[in-house]
Amino acid sequence: MKKFGLTLLTAFVGGAMALGSYKLIENKYASNMSFEDKQKVYLTSNHLSPATANVSSSGLPDFVQAAAEVTPAVVYIRTTYSNQGADNQQSELQQMFGQMFGQRMPQQQVEMASGSGVIISPDGYIVTNNHVVDKAVKIEVVTNDHRDFKAKVIGTDPNTDLALIKIDGSDLPIVKLGNSDNVKVGEWVLAVGNPFKLTSTVTAGIVSAKGRNINIIGNEDNQDQNSPFGRTQYQQQPKLNQAIESFIQTDAAINPGNSGGALVNASGELIGINSAIASHTGSYEGYGFAIPINLAKKVLDDIEKYGKVKRGYVGISFKALDEDVAADLHIDRTAGLYVDQVIAGGGADAAGIKPGDIITKVDGNKAYESSDLQETVGRLEPGDKVHLTVVRGGEEKNFTVTLHANNPQPEALAANPASATELYNKIGATFMPLSNAQKAKFHVNAGVVVTQVRNGGLFDYTDVPEGSVITNINKQPISSVADIDRALSNLQHGVLTISGLYPDGTRLRSTIEIQ
Repeated sequence: MKKFGLTLLTAFVGGAMALGSYKLIENKYASNMSFEDKQKVYLTSNHLSPATANVSSSGLPDFVQAAAEVTPAVVYIRTTYSNQGADNQQSELQQMFGQMFGQRMPQQQVEMASGSGVIISPDGYIVTNNHVVDKAVKIEVVTNDHRDFKAKVIGTDPNTDLALIKIDGSDLPIVKLGNSDNVKVGEWVLAVGNPFKLTSTVTAGIVSAKGRNINIIGNEDNQDQNSPFGRTQYQQQPKLNQAIESFIQTDAAINPGNSGGALVNASGELIGINSAIASHTGSYEGYGFAIPINLAKKVLDDIEKYGKVKRGYVGISFKALDEDVAADLHIDRTAGLYVDQVIAGGGADAAGIKPGDIITKVDGNKAYESSDLQETVGRLEPGDKVHLTVVRGGEEKNFTVTLHANNPQPEALAANPASATELYNKIGATFMPLSNAQKAKFHVNAGVVVTQVRNGGLFDYTDVPEGSVITNINKQPISSVADIDRALSNLQHGVLTISGLYPDGTRLRSTIEIQ
């Protein structure tokens, strides 16, 4: 009996020491640990294990345990927006007639919206979409057990549409971070979120595709009315320069309010953050898109450590090849990434990459879509290396590119006078020659399309949106980026007159006075 008691005491003391060691490690090294490492310590020290994939007697997956473990850690997010500037939304005519007839003009209501988030650490860090919390003046988080918290934004990354927010809590339930690289097309997944304010909703489906680039991040403001792509929350996104899209596509039901919610596998592991839908009605039609968690891990860890994302750049502009692009470029290869420009002094330039090269592999994996390069680089930092295989003159060559911290815009490559370069910066846009299909669509013989508009630039200020076609600058025909260089170099009287077409085909004419 004494022996048994001694053995029991020894086991108890050993367990306590082990638990104490984990807590010591957690406290001492927490600031240098990633969210994934913190989760491992937490799960081990609390003798917790993730759900394992269950199979029912019929041989089909059973999501009961996975849903039970994930649902408590998926939160409902309510956001409030300032009505500042609401008076500007009423025309002067409305205000005048309202006063003349003694009518009291209706007061602008405070704008509110909602979305979802996923708790990833027991002390209250939550991942959600940037578009869920962007510009919100107040963020409330309601947990699955109906507790209400005020949340603060730790940081956002519009380039991936991710945000990290935090509530003051302890011992909160978490969703274990999975490995999105291991996700297979056709495997079962769950989407957990709060669609239409229906909190803690779980839907099931399969992974329909991976690496989807749907060109939505930063382009919501310019979506055609008939475009099927939209956010699951109808809020505007800031315009971006370096959007990274490599979505996991799923047919699990995702609707407005699911934004920022969890996409998990049958083991209850977080493999994606639900972000967008493809729908002509604004509701579920079978096509949902989630940000892969392996991309999110790097973004979230950087935000926690540095307050922003430390991103490395290859230093090229490129386009994914298909039959139409290949025809425009007069090349016979229809797969790969065609290098348009190489930024002087960038990583690709130093490695020996040249314009006209076709990237066929990224770190040994075949490259077909822009996401095949973007997601890989999006997980890396300045100083990291990426291995590119390119085809040049019919021969395959291998290059190792060291990523740089800065990514000058492609227009900086042009041998412009200083004034033209400054104008480029002031305009705040990038351009690409029209494809044959675009020429046919807009019924023009030449021109360039606006591919990006930066916040605060002249195009942003004068409402020249992405997707617009520029055909003339100061009456000079424009058919290439080089033509824009020449037009800006010969600016007369400080006035810039731009002619072309808006994305919907209506006439565009904008006169800008350059200060």
